[in-house]
Amino acid sequence: MTMSRTTRIATLFAGLFLAFSMVAVDQAEARRGGSFGSRGTRTFQSAPPTRTAPQPAAPVERSMTPNTGPTNAARQPQASPQRPGFMNGFGGSMLRGLMLGGLIGLLLGQGFGGLAGMFGLLLQGLLIGGVIWLVIRLFRSQQARSQQPAMAGAPAGGGNFSYRDAAPADAGRTGGNRSFSIPNIGGGRTEAAPQQPVSKEISVAQDDLDTFQRMLTEVQEAFGREDHKALRQLVTPEMVSYLSEELADNAQNGVRNDVTDVQLLQADIAEAWSEGDRDYATAAMNYSSIDVTRNRATGEVVDGDENEPTETTELWTFTRQNGGNWQLSAIQEA
Repeated sequence: MTMSRTTRIATLFAGLFLAFSMVAVDQAEARRGGSFGSRGTRTFQSAPPTRTAPQPAAPVERSMTPNTGPTNAARQPQASPQRPGFMNGFGGSMLRGLMLGGLIGLLLGQGFGGLAGMFGLLLQGLLIGGVIWLVIRLFRSQQARSQQPAMAGAPAGGGNFSYRDAAPADAGRTGGNRSFSIPNIGGGRTEAAPQQPVSKEISVAQDDLDTFQRMLTEVQEAFGREDHKALRQLVTPEMVSYLSEELADNAQNGVRNDVTDVQLLQADIAEAWSEGDRDYATAAMNYSSIDVTRNRATGEVVDGDENEPTETTELWTFTRQNGGNWQLSAIQEA
């Protein structure tokens, strides 16, 4: 039984696709990447540029902090639906069809007689379309008049009804019209909407800078050792979930990430602030390390060079609560 030429070509493409997919999986990096974590109310804001990271950091891709900032869709005004004109609706379609028919007749050799026939059909189409347009216009005006009394609460004096004109039922007892105002948070009887914590700038001490440098090495090495206990002490629970997910992916792929010889080359503080009882500090850090991916069974290097250090620049955000120990809460690629 011989295969047709089409079947052979399809089988060839399927085999090539499968082969390239296997190569892509084999060469996939197991090292963590991307920007993830939380920076409080500044999670989705760009950190100020620094000498170490002069370019804006990559935006946070994964975070448990909800993005409450305005979106482009919310800022853009809603376009009001436009009522199609006569030439854009049924009449336009009919006229274009008649003109096309007359043009075809002219091209098929009917000469000026065909052109005259086209204009005759065009005139008939205009008359019919005009009648249809008038009927639709009359129907819409009657429908609008029939729906006008259904507007509950509309003032009898005419004009546009607006929410601002509606007076509450107890306006006579309160002595005037009410207007929107900021809820009285301290009154106790008015329920206020939850507010974002106030953010204020703070400064970090030299001991904090030393802690950030030490944690750079400790987090990298704990991740390479797949030490979940150490990670839970060094990073926030949210970061633990992200890093544990990547470690699980590595185990499923039969590899592990090995990070050693971490050396801080340059670092500075991009910003530091507090929100309620929690402090934040974002540090831009440029460091070198031996970062390779090894086969879990044999220890063979499958990605990276164990003899050549790589240089990386990232923004690490640390947080602490009530003056406690600092923990890593976000990593952004610079």
